[in-house]
Amino acid sequence: MPIDPDAEFLPVRIAVLTVSDTRSPADDRSGDTLVDRLTSAGHILADRHIVRDDSDMIVAQLHRWIDDPEVDCIITTGGTGVTGRDVTPEAIERVQDKPIPGFGELFRWLSFQSIGTSTVQSRACACVTRGTYIFALPGSTGAVKDGWDGILKDQLDSRHKPCNFVELMPRLLER
Repeated sequence: MPIDPDAEFLPVRIAVLTVSDTRSPADDRSGDTLVDRLTSAGHILADRHIVRDDSDMIVAQLHRWIDDPEVDCIITTGGTGVTGRDVTPEAIERVQDKPIPGFGELFRWLSFQSIGTSTVQSRACACVTRGTYIFALPGSTGAVKDGWDGILKDQLDSRHKPCNFVELMPRLLER
């Protein structure tokens, strides 16, 4: 998609949340991949945490960042599958004001190009909550690459045309 070379790039302050019962800072490859991509694109890593696959813990961390004026956007990785411990979409539903269904739909279409019908197991999703974007990606590095490279890199770039999420940020709290 086209980037307007005359438009100003506005860095987005992004918090990264890895949802996992097994990962630690030493082996969080999907979180590392996401941080590398967002900082390479010129955005600001506002914060980063790892929490267990526990809906209450995820919701608590999301609320901390939603209430933080230094966080514009939250990207989660992990917990979007269909097993009993995968609760990220349910946690996001508990905090969301407006879902962004097209994100999950487009993610699965892009993911299909890489992993075929296995993409139906993904419950990638997105929403807006009190002026903060939240995007939930699966926990694999491939899924993080698909989500960032195929959607978020452009939609979080203020120069992306014909439209992008950044240009809507000043209006997210309108009533």
